[in-house]
Amino acid sequence: MPISLLDRTRTRVGEQPAESVRASVARALAAEQLGYRRFWVAEHHGVPGIASGAPTVLMAAIAAATTTIRVGSGGVMLPNHQPLVVAEQARTLAALFPGRIDLGIGRSLGFTKPVRESLRVQTYSPEQFDTDLAELLGYLAGTGPVPAVPELAARVPVHLLATGAGLAVAARHGLPVVVGGPALHGDLTALEDYRSQYRPSEQWPQPQVMISPEVMVANTADHARELLLPEAVALAESRRSGVFAALRPVTPADLDALSPRERSAVDRQLQQAVSGTAGQVRDQLTALVRRTGATEVLASTSTYDREALSAADRALSALDVDR
Repeated sequence: MPISLLDRTRTRVGEQPAESVRASVARALAAEQLGYRRFWVAEHHGVPGIASGAPTVLMAAIAAATTTIRVGSGGVMLPNHQPLVVAEQARTLAALFPGRIDLGIGRSLGFTKPVRESLRVQTYSPEQFDTDLAELLGYLAGTGPVPAVPELAARVPVHLLATGAGLAVAARHGLPVVVGGPALHGDLTALEDYRSQYRPSEQWPQPQVMISPEVMVANTADHARELLLPEAVALAESRRSGVFAALRPVTPADLDALSPRERSAVDRQLQQAVSGTAGQVRDQLTALVRRTGATEVLASTSTYDREALSAADRALSALDVDR
């Protein structure tokens, strides 16, 4: 079972944000040496806790620093871009790094109202996304109203970050999907419908599901849980403050200061994560793969301690996850 990494270029208290960008490139190089299949980066704008606002630029830096690992976006948010521009950025990357570029596409809007206003996108309907996605696919296939440059012999593969209604969109367009978050642990009807309603495409004759759980590997289950806390607390606090903050070490006093609602959110995040010792993580991933019928794992791993993150990457790369 191929395992890949999703890196969101998380910032950390005590570091300059630019360090996080350079750290993502260094982590990708280490991931290649460990044998990971893909290394994907994210797109977030105006978020203090994430320094990746230009995923295709970061992809170029990572691809230039590596030689074999596939480099992708997890993902480019289509509401923020014109389809032609996305197609030409992807084609330019593919021309520079043939056979190594993945284009993951999502439809999320900006995190806050000021960010949405700055991006000039206040609303974005499912119908608009469907239209823009079809236009993007046309440009990549060479059938758009104008040519997307540069012309390529091979088409850049597109993956759709999807849950719920997004899975139906992927099925109509014959695209593979990336599914993460709560959707992995709840009702799988939408995923079953994706497979049953899938329309084969030239590039993807069969439906493909990549799951993207939160993952953390450590020497003990308790340590793995502790390593998950900085991300879980930042997410819980962001729902109250409207600010997704830089990662910081979490103390017992920090946990005591959380509201009951925030503590519940943290507990839920920890419960949904795949974490523990190497053996425990292997067993949990195997169970999740079998439950969802996934063909690949895109692990989202994040913690404040960079050395612990590197150790988790090494441990995860050595796991043999069964289908």
